[in-house]
This record gives sequence, structure tokens and C-alpha cells, in this order.
Amino acid sequence: MDTELKCNRLTCRKSLTDKAVVVGSHIFCVDCANELFNAARLCPACESSLSEPDDVVVSPRSLYIVCSLHPSNDYKTSVLSGLTPSIILEICSRAIAFWQYQIHQENSFQQAVLRNLNDKNSQLQKQLDNVVREANGEISLLNNKAADLERDLEVERRKVRDLQDGTREREKEYQKLKVQERLA
Repeated sequence: MDTELKCNRLTCRKSLTDKAVVVGSHIFCVDCANELFNAARLCPACESSLSEPDDVVVSPRSLYIVCSLHPSNDYKTSVLSGLTPSIILEICSRAIAFWQYQIHQENSFQQAVLRNLNDKNSQLQKQLDNVVREANGEISLLNNKAADLERDLEVERRKVRDLQDGTREREKEYQKLKVQERLA
């Protein structure tokens, strides 16, 4: 199957490639199983009681047995040999139900992640819109100030031109008076 199993501990979510611990409908990496399982016999993912003998396989050193995700053909044959076809089909049905549950859980997890990301995106978009609105307001104020300064500059330029024109006229009159004074 193309889907890979992931540790069902939400804070871990590590891809399971070699070995894992299966408890009921949940699967955990060995590290999380070592950390999470306790004598209370509770599933770390859903906290349901693991009171049935086959809910958790107990080994002498721990509350569970680590299973290989890639068992050998000899192991598969030895486990299924001697079982009736109806029991083998029941095992297959349970295995498929386990995978369906894992795929459903992964889909639910990804949807929750997507909702979370969409919420964060929405918040960031609102913040961005506020920043852009404030920046546009400041740009508008600065543009208005620049336009006012341009008008003031043009007024001052006109005054300078008027003063220059007035100075030229006075200079001409002065030169005329000077010429008249020399002639007189």
C-alpha cells in the first residue's frame, strides 16, 4: 500500500518504516511506546482501557511487544498456518479495518492542520490588510504633504521670478537714470 503509517501520538507523527507497537486501532513508534505505556493499561492515543488480554501483548520486560512492519514470508506462513480460511479472512478484514482507521485518522489530522493553517492565513491576511491600509494612509498623507510642498515651491518660484523681474526693471531704470545723469 502506498500510504505510510505514522505514529499516532500527535506530538510525534514520525513515519513508521521498520518496527512499531500496535495497540487496538492505534500504532506507535517504539520511542513513544517506551515513554507512554504504563501499568494502567490505557491507550496513549484515546485513553481507552486496555482490559482485554489481547488489547496489548505483554512481554516479560514491557507492557507490549514490538512488531515488525515488514515480517518475513516464513513468519507470515507460521502465523497463518493451521488457521481456517474464515479466521484468516477475519484477520484480513481486521487488518483492512485497521488501515481504513489509520487513513481516516491521517485524513482527519491533515484536515485539522489545514483548518489551522487557514485560520493562521486568515489572521495574517487581516494583519497584512491593516498594515497595507495604514501604509496607504501614510502614503496618502505624504503625497498630500508633497503636493502642498510642490504648490508652496511654485509660489516661492513665482515670487523669485517676480522679484527678479522687478530687480531687472529697477536695474533698467537705474541704468537709464545713470545715463541721464551723465548726459546732464
